[in-house]
Amino acid sequence: MAQMIVTAGIDVSKAWLDVALWPTRHKSRFERGPTGYDELEAWLTKHGVTRAGLEASGGYEVEVIDALQVRGFEVARFNAQRIRLFAKAKGRLAKNDRADAQTIAQAMAVLLDEAPPQRRRDLDPLVEHLTYRRQLRDWIVDCTNQLEHLKDQALRKKLTARRSAWQRELAAHDKRLAGLVGEHDEWHILEQRLREVPGVGAVLAQTLLALLPELGRLSRRAIASLVGVAPFDNDSGKRTGERHIKGGRAVVREVLYMAALNAKRYNPAIAAFAKRLAGKKPKVIVVACMRKLLVILNAMLRDGTSWQAKAA
Repeated sequence: MAQMIVTAGIDVSKAWLDVALWPTRHKSRFERGPTGYDELEAWLTKHGVTRAGLEASGGYEVEVIDALQVRGFEVARFNAQRIRLFAKAKGRLAKNDRADAQTIAQAMAVLLDEAPPQRRRDLDPLVEHLTYRRQLRDWIVDCTNQLEHLKDQALRKKLTARRSAWQRELAAHDKRLAGLVGEHDEWHILEQRLREVPGVGAVLAQTLLALLPELGRLSRRAIASLVGVAPFDNDSGKRTGERHIKGGRAVVREVLYMAALNAKRYNPAIAAFAKRLAGKKPKVIVVACMRKLLVILNAMLRDGTSWQAKAA
């Protein structure tokens, strides 16, 4: 007789963890923290669980993932919208912590085709520095937007000084980011290879290293879908609808968008590609260039090759 595989679903909150098992439907609650994680490990082991799933919860889930992976469990992190759609497909309209944990546990058994990868904890410092950089940039943009409408000279002076301070901080932070990448040989080598491509600057290279570690390990279609620059079909019967991109990693896509605009001017391969698309909507051309640039970078890391305009 085949052995029953039991999976766990964990709903993460600030104070505790609600855990449910599938298909046994056992439930329990544990406190966050080392003691709670030890109790959770013992409980999961008692019920023969080796795989657990949880939703992305604004960063609160990271500590739980690390605690379970260190203890030898396979842990998958699901997009919250995907879990909600799965619940609706099962006819579950109620939403609370325990119900969510049960939904995640069943989704873990149904949706996961292969073992989830280990979280790259070594990338955490780079991720944190990039997050702070985005905040600095957003603060600068906020100041610029406010200055367009402010008329009070005292307020304008104060806001201008604040923007200048953040601009100086951003420049200094970019140097710290470059130093951080330079301290790690693997990061430095990958960054230099990515920056060989015209249009790819330090920010895009660092963002891809930190937030897209799958680059170079997936097919061109899979990497485009993961970032959210792959057009999806919208057909039914004889109707052929417009293709649209959907989902993906918004932070990576935002930086890739700016790089694609630059590559359209200075990268001969991307410029020629954009020229062939003349006549299409401007946004369609830009997204196509984003995808083209991403596929080139993916192929370079996959094959361990350098930038070659003719090959691209």
